[in-house]
Amino acid sequence: MIELYESQRAMRNMRRAAMQRGVVAILDVGSSKVACLVLRFDGTDPSDDGIGSLAGQSGFRVIGAATTRSRGVCFGEVQDMGATERAIRTAVQAAQKMAGIRVDHVIAAFSGAEPRSYGLAGKSDVLGTTVDEQDVARVLSACDVPDFGPGREVLHAQPVNFVLDHRSGLIDPRGQIGNELGCDMHMLTVEAQAIQNLAHCVKRCDLELAGLASSAYVSGISALVEDEQELGAACIDMGGGATGVSIFIKKHMIYADSVRMGGDHVTRDISQGLKVSMATAERIKTFYGGLVATGMDDREMIEIGGDTGDWEHDRRTVSRAELIGIMRPRVEEILEEVRVQLDAAGFDHLPSQQIVLTGGASQIPGLDGLASKILGQQVRLGRPLRVHGLPQAATGPGFATAVGLCLFAAHPQDEWWDFEIPVDRLPARSLKRAVQWFRDNW
Repeated sequence: MIELYESQRAMRNMRRAAMQRGVVAILDVGSSKVACLVLRFDGTDPSDDGIGSLAGQSGFRVIGAATTRSRGVCFGEVQDMGATERAIRTAVQAAQKMAGIRVDHVIAAFSGAEPRSYGLAGKSDVLGTTVDEQDVARVLSACDVPDFGPGREVLHAQPVNFVLDHRSGLIDPRGQIGNELGCDMHMLTVEAQAIQNLAHCVKRCDLELAGLASSAYVSGISALVEDEQELGAACIDMGGGATGVSIFIKKHMIYADSVRMGGDHVTRDISQGLKVSMATAERIKTFYGGLVATGMDDREMIEIGGDTGDWEHDRRTVSRAELIGIMRPRVEEILEEVRVQLDAAGFDHLPSQQIVLTGGASQIPGLDGLASKILGQQVRLGRPLRVHGLPQAATGPGFATAVGLCLFAAHPQDEWWDFEIPVDRLPARSLKRAVQWFRDNW
């Protein structure tokens, strides 16, 4: 467990150092695109404004932005190290050129890696008359860590609720009078190999990793409005290779998971169904795609085109109804998987069951209506919150992860390792392997 604290605290310290220098890069490594934003901070570090407070929009401005087609990433995980490295270098260099400044530290987000959520609870006596930092540290160390198995590492471990003498729902108990302090914590673990590969890619690009986050988490930060985060809502981040699912309540994430399917799978279905290239299938999906067929769609013909040299083959047409017939089953399959995960998480028991769709694949026409039928809840399409200096081209749903990562970088939610956990109170189960990659890569 000491290794966990050392590695995560090292990243926290690098983030603070980058903010003091005034500039840090944001890196969203996705299956369809790699996005890089360069942030300039005004010198204030608002990270000490209480346990678990979610981000505001003050303190930074976007001064550089660039995207490039993702290479070597599949299902949100790095598959080809060299290709991913080149894609990251391309995006970072273009963003640096736009910003006119060099960046050394990046905060990265990734999807996939089979995330698993755990709910932890612990209790501890308050030593003094009022709750202080040490009391919070002790109750966090009293949380019993589950045996999440080998080959997995902790990505997030956030206190989501405090109980002081049977008074529940406390966000920050410090300074309050009481005798016994309890805590509920949400822990998210991911496959270690996915983190190691991404960290190694970033290191090979001559950059320092100053933070890591789950894309499902940061997409929820940017796409959910404050009332939804407070009352309970789910964010469905439909990316290219994976669809992230996160549930928020009381402004904290309490569950995260992912479906290993996304917009690229819809494109592949079109490519195979119409026997065209992936690039042509993507163009057809973007311009003519949809999920709800009408009587008009049988008569609306789409020229497929092509460059095979075969005149008959390249002059083919297909009706829009046929295209919808190819796309809809795959989207239904993705939404069915999402519903299974929401049911397993007990989403029906939240006081509000708002569902927000975001991510690049959420822009398919008719998706919100189909999602409300399959998920059986209120569904809306979400766009990321506006942040200062963000280019107009980067304000769409496909940039929800990147914008959420900006907010996460400026105001990180307090994690387990932000407190001085007493060594003698560490749980019996060792987390020796946790985030080992960080120490190995130094």
